[in-house]
Amino acid sequence: MATLGIHKDFLMEFAKLEKPVQKRVHEVFDKFREHRHAGLHLEKLEKARDPRIRTIRINQFMRGVVLAPESGDSFLLLKVMPHDDAIAWALKHRATVNSATQGIELRDDVALERATAGVRGLPSPAGEPLFAHVSDKDLTRLGIDADLLPLVRHLSEEAHLDALHKILPEQQYDVLAGLAARMEPEDIWREIVLVQMEQASFNASPQATARADNEQSASAVGQDDLSAAMARSQGRIALVSGPDELMEILSRPFDTWRVFLHPSQRKVAYRPSYNGPARVVGGPGTGKTVVALHRALHLARQLPSEAPDGSILLTTFTRDLAGDLRRSLELLIPDERLRAKIRVTNVDALANQIVRESRSGTPLAILTSQKEITARWERIARKLGIDFTDVFLDQEWRHVVLAQDLRSPETYLKTSRNGRGTPLGPLKRAQVWRAVEAFVGELRKADEWTFLQVCAEAARLLEERGDERPYRHVVIDEAQDLHPAQWRMLRALVPSGPDDLFIAGDTHQRIYGNRVSLRNLGIAVTGRSTRLRINYRTTQEILAWSTELLTGRHVDDMDGGDESLIGYRSAFHGAAPHTSGAETKSDELFGLVAQVKEWNSAGVSPREIGVAVRYIQLGKEVARSLEEAGVPTTVLGGASGSGDGVRIGTMHRMKGLEFRCMAVVGVNDGIVPMNSAVTTEDIDPQQHREDVLGELSLLFVACTRAREALRVSWHGQRSPFLGKSASSENR
Repeated sequence: MATLGIHKDFLMEFAKLEKPVQKRVHEVFDKFREHRHAGLHLEKLEKARDPRIRTIRINQFMRGVVLAPESGDSFLLLKVMPHDDAIAWALKHRATVNSATQGIELRDDVALERATAGVRGLPSPAGEPLFAHVSDKDLTRLGIDADLLPLVRHLSEEAHLDALHKILPEQQYDVLAGLAARMEPEDIWREIVLVQMEQASFNASPQATARADNEQSASAVGQDDLSAAMARSQGRIALVSGPDELMEILSRPFDTWRVFLHPSQRKVAYRPSYNGPARVVGGPGTGKTVVALHRALHLARQLPSEAPDGSILLTTFTRDLAGDLRRSLELLIPDERLRAKIRVTNVDALANQIVRESRSGTPLAILTSQKEITARWERIARKLGIDFTDVFLDQEWRHVVLAQDLRSPETYLKTSRNGRGTPLGPLKRAQVWRAVEAFVGELRKADEWTFLQVCAEAARLLEERGDERPYRHVVIDEAQDLHPAQWRMLRALVPSGPDDLFIAGDTHQRIYGNRVSLRNLGIAVTGRSTRLRINYRTTQEILAWSTELLTGRHVDDMDGGDESLIGYRSAFHGAAPHTSGAETKSDELFGLVAQVKEWNSAGVSPREIGVAVRYIQLGKEVARSLEEAGVPTTVLGGASGSGDGVRIGTMHRMKGLEFRCMAVVGVNDGIVPMNSAVTTEDIDPQQHREDVLGELSLLFVACTRAREALRVSWHGQRSPFLGKSASSENR
């Protein structure tokens, strides 16, 4: 049977085809189970730059493009395009092996020759060249072709490099983009080049991995040794072990690619072992969740045979995100017996279970209404005659008392209130503690709990077990939103030791205001922390626009330092985000409906479109407008709507999701940021700054759900957050 590789471009283009065409594509390439001459007609092209690039007829209108060497039985599926486009692409391109990584790269020879010829004889750039800080030796060592050096040396701005993105070999563009972002050559070597050299096979399946390993070790990589070169091109190419796996990949192309690893991700996920807690960080779309899933798989494979089911915990912040993890795990691990070793649940649900079991199964009455909680604080403050607002008391209890697990007035009087902006002397602290005792006393008397109280109690119960802990390994996704009480419970779930905790998160996406110091919680990740910088979901245009929202904002890294988006970039390009202001809400919704219909006409299905709002009532109005226009909708978390409709939800509900096209609606002053969600400066100036940053991060999260297109709109006065990023405004 032939060795098959699927290039990511093939998979993405296949996903956008109509179902009958997809079926025909599968029928054609399913014949690879036989020898390539049995039923396949791979057509050579006259005057092709690379005679190994052939085309194959799919139907009357579509052709596939395949890299098929003269000898050997390995094939790489490159493109699926309309007939004329496929021929034109095949004539211009050539497949080569990168001099540094020894992986396959595709190059538009015609366009590169024109671009290179165009700069020869031109005077040097007026300003400092873009890569003046990098020597020719370093460029060559990082895999830049010698014949491209004149072109590279003539670039003076990142925009010039971006303009070459579609014609440069992908691996070489990645290197140049990293250098343009001021990454050091040694960092590029470690994060882009070395990880591909170290990993000899892609994790499409154990069988494909083993086969590629054997072939790679048997011979050096040559131009026609496709199996080994494909194995070194992980992140761009998936190896397929047979017709069943081909059918599985082609049946869910977008989902399948979401669980494939790129080189920098694989190095983190499949490291044999960490000596203690390990962490992976990175902006939206860098694949932190994918890494967490693969880490759970790796740990499951390492378990001894006698390990019981559920030995590994894979957890996250909310129930919805846990459901997404569960579905992705089913896709990644078809083997039910292996998958059973991993339990998936959200943190609060697990804490509830632990406390409930200690009460012989008695259900817990949880206070879920924040209005009810603050109303209790208001009544207590009034009853005690103390001059504190309900908001201040609630925040002091959550961010100081529960965060530091304070259990007596003496400890509260002595504790640091770092992060709180209003100073409190001993008398004021004593008054606060009286309010805390009254609040907790009321809850205890009514046998009621808050979520954070349940987590604190679960941590206490686990500590009482001594060395007996329920899990061997704990993998945590969306770690930035967890409260210290939740972290203490997670720390107590697993004994300290190698591979105890694996943490994935991004503090730029913190939307619930829970600040922590892992170091202070006894979770040391120094020397075991990795940053991912390449976004594989969002276009560079959307990424740059969204990142500008956070420019100048101080964001901590959960470990005593600052988090940075320096060097953070996308792997592909697209259209610039569209911003639109309207006079009235009706006008804004009219514009949204027109945009959604335009996306539909361009071949984007309703379920591939997301609409984010700050509050759910606006989401319902959006749904009504779209439904009246004949567009099906699904309100996330709601009971109505078509399952295949446009996804509409609050910005909070959009966390962890992604869409081909994304609209963020109602980004008005007073709504984003939401006035009721921001502590006023007179109550606590520090908390005010934290709340504003949380609202800004919420908008950032909503915008970075987009893969290909982003539209941001408002009516009346636009949000102050859009001061710079709305420069492309269209009214």
